[in-house]
Amino acid sequence: MVRRDILKMGAGLAAAATAGPALPARARLASAEFADQRRIATLSEGDIAYVEAGEGPRTAIFLHGWPLNGFHWRDSIAVLSQRRRCIAPDFMGLGYSEVRAEQDLSPQAQAGMILGLMDALGVASADIVANDSGTGVAQFLAASHPHRIDSLLLSNGDAHTNSPPEALRPALEAARNGSLADLIARHLAEPGFSVSALGLGHICYTDPANLTEEAMRTYFTPLLATPLRRAQFQQYGVAFEPNLLPAIEGRLKAYRGPVRMIWGTGDVHFRFEWAEWLDRTFPASRGIRKVDGAKLFFTEERPDIVIAEARFLWA
Repeated sequence: MVRRDILKMGAGLAAAATAGPALPARARLASAEFADQRRIATLSEGDIAYVEAGEGPRTAIFLHGWPLNGFHWRDSIAVLSQRRRCIAPDFMGLGYSEVRAEQDLSPQAQAGMILGLMDALGVASADIVANDSGTGVAQFLAASHPHRIDSLLLSNGDAHTNSPPEALRPALEAARNGSLADLIARHLAEPGFSVSALGLGHICYTDPANLTEEAMRTYFTPLLATPLRRAQFQQYGVAFEPNLLPAIEGRLKAYRGPVRMIWGTGDVHFRFEWAEWLDRTFPASRGIRKVDGAKLFFTEERPDIVIAEARFLWA
């Protein structure tokens, strides 16, 4: 058995030992509490919103997906901030970040913004925890500035040629023609829409009820606040193309930091084969934790899994 396989076996055993049941409702962080921790960093790109909790000397940065914001990581941060300085930024075009109309919103530009935020906050290097489009951004960070990325904990998200995934094409077409904002608005205006066939709760959450009214208000209200914000959140999706992830494969193979994947098998966007691709690509991969039946945003629903895997990877 080679060292790489031993590391993977150890990762699985440690995660199983540290994992517990989903956090009880009373342990979950409310939107108002999360908002109280929100800060603004003024960068060259604009005003970047982020939530920070905990203290160093080590830092973890949490990267969310589309069309969410840092609130996605609230319950993971509530626990992991006991051992890391935890930072959850809102990507440009999403959440409570405000950037100029002409700002590039591509994954590569988002990675550049994260590096600028690290500079502004005095973060020399960080562990990255990522989901959905944040997983793609994390790879650009590891490829371009490997010395600043201590580890990667990646969940269902963009990888190699599966960016954007075919299952996302209808949403991208709606983003291009401007109708995706209307679809998002229906989540706030029509009770029960989120759990319908067109709703984000049904498509992206293992239990559709976990996309609560509170979460929808936190995620979607800023996206619909102004015509510019409506345009930018849609442009965020359009900017997935052209896909430059295949071009960095060689640099990912050169990244020496520890990497771990946690991957839901019920996700129509990012199939389990892409977790396997990442596992083969990163030389210091510590393997994959398969989450049977879980959909794209399970990292919000199951913070216990994120917490257990992060604790092992950071040990």
